[in-house]
Amino acid sequence: MTNIPETGRTPRVQIRLVVIQILVLSLLGTLGGRLWYLQIREGAQYQKEASGNHVQQVVQPAVRGSILDARGVPLADNETRLVVSASRTDLLKQKDDGKAVLAKLAGVLGMDPQEVTQKVRLCDARTPQPCWNGSPYQPIPITDEATAKQALQIRERAEDFPGITAEPEAVRRYAAPGKSNTAQVLGYLSPVTDEEIQKAKNTSSPYLRSDMVGRSGLERQYDAQLRGKAGVTRYEVDNLGRVIGKAKSDAAEPGSNLVTSIDARVQRVAEYELDKAMKAARQQYDKITGTNYKADSGAVVVMEAKTGRVVAMASAPTYDPNVWVGGISAKDYKALTGKNSDYPLLNRAIQGQSAPGSTFKVVSTAAAVEAGYDFNGNYPCTSSYSVGGQVFKNFEGENFGPISLGRALEVSCDTVFYGLADNEWKKDGGINPKKGQPKDYFFKAAHQFGLGQETGLDLPNEVTGRVPDRAWKQRYWEANKDAWCRTGKKNGSYVEKIAYENCLEGNKMREGDAINYSIGQGDTLVTPIQEAVIYGAISNGGTMYTPTIGKAVVSADGKQVTEIKPKVRGRLPVTKATRDMMDQALAGVATRGTAAWKFAGWPQDKIPLHAKTGTAEVYGKQTTSWLATYSKDYSVIMTISQAGTGSGASGEAVRNIYSALYGVQANGSVDNKRALLPTPQKSLPKIQADGTIAAPKISGDPAKDQEAIAKQVAEQGGTTAPDGQGTAATTNTPPTGNRDTRRRQRRRGSRRTTA
Repeated sequence: MTNIPETGRTPRVQIRLVVIQILVLSLLGTLGGRLWYLQIREGAQYQKEASGNHVQQVVQPAVRGSILDARGVPLADNETRLVVSASRTDLLKQKDDGKAVLAKLAGVLGMDPQEVTQKVRLCDARTPQPCWNGSPYQPIPITDEATAKQALQIRERAEDFPGITAEPEAVRRYAAPGKSNTAQVLGYLSPVTDEEIQKAKNTSSPYLRSDMVGRSGLERQYDAQLRGKAGVTRYEVDNLGRVIGKAKSDAAEPGSNLVTSIDARVQRVAEYELDKAMKAARQQYDKITGTNYKADSGAVVVMEAKTGRVVAMASAPTYDPNVWVGGISAKDYKALTGKNSDYPLLNRAIQGQSAPGSTFKVVSTAAAVEAGYDFNGNYPCTSSYSVGGQVFKNFEGENFGPISLGRALEVSCDTVFYGLADNEWKKDGGINPKKGQPKDYFFKAAHQFGLGQETGLDLPNEVTGRVPDRAWKQRYWEANKDAWCRTGKKNGSYVEKIAYENCLEGNKMREGDAINYSIGQGDTLVTPIQEAVIYGAISNGGTMYTPTIGKAVVSADGKQVTEIKPKVRGRLPVTKATRDMMDQALAGVATRGTAAWKFAGWPQDKIPLHAKTGTAEVYGKQTTSWLATYSKDYSVIMTISQAGTGSGASGEAVRNIYSALYGVQANGSVDNKRALLPTPQKSLPKIQADGTIAAPKISGDPAKDQEAIAKQVAEQGGTTAPDGQGTAATTNTPPTGNRDTRRRQRRRGSRRTTA
């Protein structure tokens, strides 16, 4: 007998077979479940994704909108150029990473092979310009100045230039109408980065890899409106990449046009006069330093007094924004950012801040009246003001005796304001103020005038300036105390003595701080645009406007117009009576005060001008020239660093700007036909039926045309009175106390900024 079953299988074998059968059935069940999930439950989704593997996208970049001046003249638009580009993806497929192709391309384009190679490398923290800061998958422009012959060579010999394309493309153009530059206001473009694409992915304005985005100025501020929306065409292709049909197409939407309040003609005049004033200052000898003035930078702002709209804004040194188009070269990048460049990318009208000097006295005057001092009272204008061992001198020891606040503005008497500020400092408890909040009228007034904060201008990166009040001094002391205590010496150099004093009591409002502050010295900093707002408000009766450059956004078809209305920012902290008396005093500055020698012969009875000169001292540098002015229509502010006195360096230039605006001739007559903008431009330019905007042509150079006309009038017998001589404006009051006709002496013991 045997124990083997009839089947010939032992119990152990049978158990193994059952286990195998269970495993097989489990695997079949799992596979069936997965197939059900993929084909039935998620079938539609995977079918959609699979179809995408056979769709190729072609992007049509949107045409960027133009930036126009107030009359419709293009400041920035587009033009078609032959652009030669390189694909990094295709180049890296070459054995030598495309080096031979790029060298051959450089030969065709007549470029340096090294420059071509540098343009296609990717930017990072260790890679200097030129380099590509856009997406590595986007074609990289090598040049946008290729000739038809060069493009034809590349296209006909495509096998010799894998990854290289030569196509006509719309590229940005900064037109410079009438030779107006407007560089810092307009800004520039550069390729979008992968990081920016990811950040904007789920926003209302996402980026495509082909996009160029604004990096500064109006190009950045209004980028979303100007950029438009790129078009995407999707083609169905087979597994060999051959097109078998069109899946879907989204048409490109061109960007909107931006109409600004800039007048290209006035802009050119402002730029020209600023440049001419700086060159003239460099020819003047500075007796203090024993060298000519450096006049290394400056700015000018022309703003509508009743709206805050900016008519012109110039900054020097400047540059040609077209250098960024098609990728900037290493030489140009160094010229813009190198140590010896003076940093022309800065817009000094909103980013240049310095002590305002005597132009600040309108703030101090308002503060004094608020503190209870009579505007028409008598205040001693002595030759000097002594505090302890320090002597704060008036200009060249001038002594006008007892004068009103209005007269103090006219002749810019420092000692009047020294005394008022010192009195208030003492009333507040001196260096150890009384319990509770000191009144601090002079510092409070500065904040009420809008200083120490951004004006809200529609340009990026505006700076705030500085009001060195008690709160600021405490913060600044806490941040710098250790350094001051480490370097300060009681009997050391001037800088070491200041550090020593700051170490001990830099957080306290000292008597000298309050005195210097009252005339716009010490640690006070303002920007030209802030002064334009202040003096514009004095002109219009006391309303401070948020300054604007954008005036309207117009869709490409012209059917949608979104106007950018003026916005009221606040009111000056003065009564109507005080404002009117300040207005009269500032008119006196131009007719018989510190600016009279530069405005002699001006038709004051027809076009009243008001002014305040300023000569700001900066430790270690030559003085900064400030001239703040206004008419009933405009405020015009000019400042030039290291250029001397307010009226001396800037007076003639500011007068010439007003002459261009109102058509004032060299003999004092007014020719309305030659006036560029006798009244502010209120209406928008005409929009045609096809959406285009009508624009007048600017022929020649408005600045030199004005200069030629003035010369012609002068040759025909009409002449203005020479500087410092003859009748000032149309009054018979002789100019007195022209403290700005001569160089301000440094005050012994005064604090100075190191900005």
